[in-house]
Amino acid sequence: MAAFDHTDNLLGATFTDVDLRGARFVRSILSGAVMRGVDAAGADIDAPWLVEEGNTLLVNGVDVVPFVEAELNRRFPGREQRRAEDPVGLREAWAALERTWQATLERAAAMPAGTVDVSVDGEWSFAQTLRHLVMATDTWFRKAILELEEPYHPAGQPHAEYAMDGYDLSVFAAAPPYAEALEVRAGRQAMVRDYIATVTDEELSARRRNPWGPEHAVTVRSCLHTILNEEWEHLRYAVRDLDAIAAGLKG
Repeated sequence: MAAFDHTDNLLGATFTDVDLRGARFVRSILSGAVMRGVDAAGADIDAPWLVEEGNTLLVNGVDVVPFVEAELNRRFPGREQRRAEDPVGLREAWAALERTWQATLERAAAMPAGTVDVSVDGEWSFAQTLRHLVMATDTWFRKAILELEEPYHPAGQPHAEYAMDGYDLSVFAAAPPYAEALEVRAGRQAMVRDYIATVTDEELSARRRNPWGPEHAVTVRSCLHTILNEEWEHLRYAVRDLDAIAAGLKG
């Protein structure tokens, strides 16, 4: 079976009468792709950045992005607050997020032993997802907002492109016990909660360096928005995979 990676350039390629059943696209750029007369029944698309900058996704001529957003907000009450602009709104947004995560942690704890380490379809396990959120918080809160020189906790889980982009993986240790990951994760949540509890409008508008592109300026507000987006997207993944695990147990 053919396999393509980042060394292959298929930009502008045309596929005609090609059978792509079962094909899998991971961390691939499909922006602007045009599909005509295709059989897309059963296709599964996950595009977490779909709503940014007014992006569209047309299916049979209909932009489905607003429908997807409305449905996700219905499934995850509080998600619609993730772009809150003022301190009060951000405090409410974070409180709603923490409530949902707490319920999800309790659900995972009630499932059979080892569930938190199960990988569904090659994705991160529940434990790895929590560890990645430690890393994401360290990036956008401790590094960007607090401007700490050594922001990362060794328990963090870097994203797949971290090493490919030339960053040092030695900062991160081998996977810690789940109990330790939970403790570090709770500490990072508390850091953000405590910061938002006293933040002012003026502080939210303060400028910082983008942690992935220091030459670009971002605001404290936008850094918090990024953290909220990371939290909700990875919670969605976690719930999706717990659902799959539960369905497998029932089957």
